[in-house]
Amino acid sequence: MTTLKSKLQEDLNAAIKERDELRSSTLRLTLAAITKEEVAGKKKRELSDDEVQKVITREAKKRREAAEAFAQGGRPEQSEREKAEGEVLAQYLPQQLSDEELDAIVAQAVEEAKAAGAEGPRAMGAVMKIVNPKVAGQAEGGRVAAAVKKLLAG
Repeated sequence: MTTLKSKLQEDLNAAIKERDELRSSTLRLTLAAITKEEVAGKKKRELSDDEVQKVITREAKKRREAAEAFAQGGRPEQSEREKAEGEVLAQYLPQQLSDEELDAIVAQAVEEAKAAGAEGPRAMGAVMKIVNPKVAGQAEGGRVAAAVKKLLAG
């Protein structure tokens, strides 16, 4: 078992013993998503820590989107629950980049793309190819794309 997955399992056991319903249900759902990912495809396999982290990131994104949807739908109590679950999952993810750090990385990538001959809004793909490996797991794709668009338009 990978170290991140075993940490999730240990934390789930601790949450159950402490009768922490929010934490235990969130970790159960996340471990179920990891198991589903492991058995997807032709044969069962063990996920690496990076793959487990991608599953956790995906689950956290689902929680954020659900919280927004519930808030817009007039269900604040359900929205708060989803936000709280997202915060539990955030503890297992790497620290997110600040807007300033993200902008600096994107600015550097735009310069690299311009040096390679990519100009204007059409350079979006080239810049994203440079930026994505640098910010993997530390910034959501939508945030990265928005920063790139802003710098290319400006």
